[in-house]
Amino acid sequence: MQTVTDAAALRAAIRGWRTAGQTVGFVPTMGNLHAGHHSLLKLARARADRVVASVFVNPTQFGPGEDFERYPRTLAQDQAGLAEAGCDILFAPDVATMYPFGPASSVSIHVPVITDTLEGAHRPGHFDGVATVVAKLFSLVQPDLAVFGQKDFQQLKVIERMVRDLSLPVKVMSAPTLREADGLAMSSRNQYLSAQERSRAPLIHATLLQMRELFQQGHARQPLEAAARSRLERGGFVPDYVAIRRVEDLAEPGADEREGLVALVAARLGSTRLIDNLPFD
Repeated sequence: MQTVTDAAALRAAIRGWRTAGQTVGFVPTMGNLHAGHHSLLKLARARADRVVASVFVNPTQFGPGEDFERYPRTLAQDQAGLAEAGCDILFAPDVATMYPFGPASSVSIHVPVITDTLEGAHRPGHFDGVATVVAKLFSLVQPDLAVFGQKDFQQLKVIERMVRDLSLPVKVMSAPTLREADGLAMSSRNQYLSAQERSRAPLIHATLLQMRELFQQGHARQPLEAAARSRLERGGFVPDYVAIRRVEDLAEPGADEREGLVALVAARLGSTRLIDNLPFD
């Protein structure tokens, strides 16, 4: 695996692949990689001749008081895992490469409506940062396909909408959420949990499973959301949202809508904010 840090070297390598008629898959990450990220690489590897992964902790998607400075940077460890997962090139740019005029003076992309709810409501500007950096990375890598995990469900939907709206020639693929044996969704933030918090954390997935089961039994949406929130609060969580939404656009479903839905949770456990989701179909 080759590691490059500048745009010219990245484009030169990809130009060689294109000349040989090879397709390119892409997996953008913020590093501190785990088995969930590696599963994205394997999916890209199965669908493309060559695979590029990026590691870049993007400052524009972190709000005031969030964990940008303490977000773990583990490049050497990431390089080893990516090589084992079949990555051809790791693109590891610095901030100046991605934001030549500085993050505050960068062109910014806003995807309307779908970013106004859930994560977008609790983290203003977050998805502008996500959309902007993904668009920049797509411009640099020019992949045929890009793979994103379903754990960040709203992020996936935002990127799908951006790609369609801007007519970008990239196929966006999703990969299932990988979980620990007790159901906790794999996340770089799990390492912030204390031992006691880690033992409580699987309650999020258990609550999502219960929501899906009860909904499929015919229970109404809003009482289910309220009951799930109460269950998490009793377990020591401080929920930002517990919601059942439409998969397509994350809008609130009508009273008669029973298909094409997903439950989503964001909650703090101690100082760590965890998110998860579960499609109902």
